[in-house]
Amino acid sequence: MIRRMATNPIPQFPAGFLWGVSTSAHQIEGAADEREPSVWDAFTAEPGRVKDGTTAAVACDHYHRYPEDVALLADLGVDAYRFSVSWPRVNSPGGLDFYDRLVDELCAAGVRPVPTLFHWDLPLALDWLDRDTAARFAEYAARVAERLGDRVTKWITLNEPAEHTLLGHALGAHAPGKQLLFDALPVAHHQLLAHGLAVRALRAAGVTDIGIANSHGPTWPASQESADLEAAAFYDILLNRLFSDPLLLGRYPEGIGELMPGDSAGLDSDLKVIAEPIDWYGINYYAPTKVGAPQGAEIEFGGLTLPAELPFTVREIEGHPVTDFGWPVVPEALTELLTGFRARFGDRLPPIVITENGCSYEGIDDQERIAYLDGHVRALHRAVEAGVDVRGYFVWSLLDNFEWAEGYERRFGLVHVDYDTLERTPKASYGWLRDVLRAQR
Repeated sequence: MIRRMATNPIPQFPAGFLWGVSTSAHQIEGAADEREPSVWDAFTAEPGRVKDGTTAAVACDHYHRYPEDVALLADLGVDAYRFSVSWPRVNSPGGLDFYDRLVDELCAAGVRPVPTLFHWDLPLALDWLDRDTAARFAEYAARVAERLGDRVTKWITLNEPAEHTLLGHALGAHAPGKQLLFDALPVAHHQLLAHGLAVRALRAAGVTDIGIANSHGPTWPASQESADLEAAAFYDILLNRLFSDPLLLGRYPEGIGELMPGDSAGLDSDLKVIAEPIDWYGINYYAPTKVGAPQGAEIEFGGLTLPAELPFTVREIEGHPVTDFGWPVVPEALTELLTGFRARFGDRLPPIVITENGCSYEGIDDQERIAYLDGHVRALHRAVEAGVDVRGYFVWSLLDNFEWAEGYERRFGLVHVDYDTLERTPKASYGWLRDVLRAQR
């Protein structure tokens, strides 16, 4: 393992600040034949859906190699490990037994388990267009809490409902591969309703310390022209406020509520559930987005084809380095995002945890990843200094893994995985983070 420290030490974060790393079940577990199928199994079986033609049937084989991965976590020195529970696996015989073993292993290693209950791998028999899926999710959450709640003391309901709605149901780039455009909005509502119902179910099971992991980033208008400003404002509603305002303010942004399923009385009732108080608010941050007026043609951006009929276009952000994924590296935008959240929501904003932050780069001597993480941790500290109540930071990801529609061509891990032998090799960034964590204590 190559280890290199950044020149300047990372500033000290407050006592009790939670340092962790994140993964998700479908991306690392493998053992697909030991669980029922998910929408992602069906999606990846269709030719052309995944760029390199691969599936997650084996992935990192974490299902069988989890003791090795927990040992990596212990050596890294993180406080917590954010993983996801596979709903299809829980629905299968012995599925909860795996998570029982994993949680025991984490606790024995002194690593706090932080499960996410839904990270996109919906059981194949269910559909987020169906309102009843929200009720089924609450039942599933209660089952998991009943089994693991004696040892798990921090919970996440959903991961990135914005991306699951947009990429999976509006644009068709992710599972289940639907191209509904704005007719996908009920998917957003049903996921938010599922979150609220799950919060109630978890609390009924005696669980505390509950949050959600929403993706957010600043939206920058392409210019100060009115058409660009209007397009950027609309994009910001879709990707940011649609999934924060109902949770924190109990209402949808203006013009959105009437697009949701049901009458006004039913919507008001749902919003009371959606706004069930949470203990903290999780933010996944990667990059800002520059947005301008529509240009009347399809555009390619970030590996996606954005249709011409959208009321905005996404533009390139110039003047910043980019990751191997082509995402701009803008650490200061994280400070902007967090101080903006505090200004928007005031005392309605619970403590924040950065539940994902990371980057895709090749190589084991990954100095670019070190620079990325160094810059973003410093930007996070500036937000804390500005008065934002941030309680934790999770790096995405512990392991290189199956990166959804990109297959295995993008590597986000602190640990390199050889997909032929499944050998794990800590990267330079792993050593860097370990040194940072030791200095924080």
